[in-house]
Amino acid sequence: MLLETIEKANDIKKIRKEDLSVLAQEIREFLIRTISVTGGHLGSNLGAVELTMALHLALTLPEDKIIWDVGHQSYTHKILTGRKDGFESLRQFHGLSGFPKRKESDCDVFDTGHSSTSISAGLGLVKARDITGGKHTIVSVIGDGSLTGGMAYEALNNAAKQETNFIIILNDNKMSISENVGGVSKYLNNIRTASGYLDLKKGIYNALQGTKRGDSTISRIRRAKSSFKQLVIPGMLFEDMGITYLGPVDGHDISSMVSVINDAKRIEGPVMIHVLTLKGKGYEPAERHPARFHGAEPFDIGTGIPSHPRTAANYTDIFSTVMCKLGQRDGKIVAITAAMPDGTGLKRFHNMYPERFFDVGIAEEHAVTFAAGLAAGGLKPVVAVYSSFLQRAYDQILHDVCIQDLPVVFAIDRAGLVGSDGETHQGIFDYTYLSGIPNMHVCAPKNKWELSDMMKFAVSLGRPIAVRYPRGTAYVGLKDHRAPIELGKAEWIYREKEIALLAVGSMVKTAEEVRSLLKEKGYGVSLVNARFVKPLDEEAVREACEGHELIVTMEENVACGGYGEKVLDYMNRSGYRNRLVNIAIPDAYVEHGNVELLKQEIGIDAGSIVKRIWEVLDGK
Repeated sequence: MLLETIEKANDIKKIRKEDLSVLAQEIREFLIRTISVTGGHLGSNLGAVELTMALHLALTLPEDKIIWDVGHQSYTHKILTGRKDGFESLRQFHGLSGFPKRKESDCDVFDTGHSSTSISAGLGLVKARDITGGKHTIVSVIGDGSLTGGMAYEALNNAAKQETNFIIILNDNKMSISENVGGVSKYLNNIRTASGYLDLKKGIYNALQGTKRGDSTISRIRRAKSSFKQLVIPGMLFEDMGITYLGPVDGHDISSMVSVINDAKRIEGPVMIHVLTLKGKGYEPAERHPARFHGAEPFDIGTGIPSHPRTAANYTDIFSTVMCKLGQRDGKIVAITAAMPDGTGLKRFHNMYPERFFDVGIAEEHAVTFAAGLAAGGLKPVVAVYSSFLQRAYDQILHDVCIQDLPVVFAIDRAGLVGSDGETHQGIFDYTYLSGIPNMHVCAPKNKWELSDMMKFAVSLGRPIAVRYPRGTAYVGLKDHRAPIELGKAEWIYREKEIALLAVGSMVKTAEEVRSLLKEKGYGVSLVNARFVKPLDEEAVREACEGHELIVTMEENVACGGYGEKVLDYMNRSGYRNRLVNIAIPDAYVEHGNVELLKQEIGIDAGSIVKRIWEVLDGK
């Protein structure tokens, strides 16, 4: 197999040109076979095989640099840089990351995991290269989806001033190639990047510049050239910004892409290569259902059906159902998502109420301020977003929603540990960054029924509020404990003596396990479902302090600025001197891996918590 000869970066250059298509096929077969077992981002990687091969053929790594936007399409890049054998542990604890990681390889120049960042990072590397006298090539790869993010345009605006080479590749997997436009573009690209043309153009401009009427002549030439290009060349937005546009190029034609990349390397300034690819290429189920294979669970290769189909409802399913019911009851309820209608569960709402559903693209900042405008106009907006993505809109939450005290509901999915996607996707900071904002209210449900109740409460509150829930199967325990939701009020589930467990959201389930283990040892244990991180139920904390020797707070959030610190602050202000154990995530980023394994590693699983409690009690 040709793939077996790829042991390190640049080995692909040893492959004969006529064998490159065979290597591409072997890479696709390897990806399908491997990801069917481990799970991972399949569709985007199948679509980027030839594009990645062309980059590795045209560049020399690690001297030259490739920055992958989001990075979930970098699997072929990892294979071509000698990490094929690591795919057995893809996205597993201490295994190969599903995203670029600098600590993993010197061919991974920038850690990515969120979208719309590659052009900014690439431009920074370009300026660093120029200042230090480097001559290497910098390439930023960005998808058409990521180009919906405002940060990408901020970077493009800044890149337009660049006077040395900077290559941006737009990987467009939603458009088909038009033969007419493609043919004209290819012809013009060949002319515009040919040595004779570039040298002639530079010579003419240099000769005319500064001479009598020279500047006006140059201006007329440029206007005439632009008028012609407006008729025949797509991408004029980029040209008008000062970025040379090349394309569209067939993203599955390795030879053509190598040629255009080599041409682009000669341009003194920013250049965008528009590449057209097919998401999921080479695997029919992924071509037919690209969304399903974006982040695929292990699946049967023959059918594409998940190997372990989900039977129980997850929290996203519950949210989806509740939103549809709320939308039916109240015509003022509208839903907003940032390019995640499937992931957030809003697809059903969209199908039922299309005029009240808004997908704004990968633009969380815009989504939040847009929601603020909807609220100011008398509607009841619900912004459904993943916890780690909402971080990008912090300023908009603070300034545009909370200063005006507008009734925007934030339905925060994938909160807490999410597992295999690692540091960039763990939703472990939202209690902290949200609860520090005046006028914001933050709550988290203990089970599926409480999520339903909290969403109904949230849309009726008439003020900013975040409802935070985890990834995965919805907890169905404690069904009989369903006290009405009241603002800032906790729920006492069990009242005993000695130890009080104050748990938030997903940690209530863990607290039940902890309580059972402690009860076996003869301890009296109370359990409080905190419900609200902000406002804090000070009365519940007071009752816990006055009736128990040991207080244990439990949250799936970083300790800094979290629920436990708020409880401790109240205790200190009120003069309570009970011993306190704060169970939270350490001040660190959590790598990828199985969620249960990660909980054990950072000490927030039931066994680890009981051990910490025993250590405190033994220290008595």
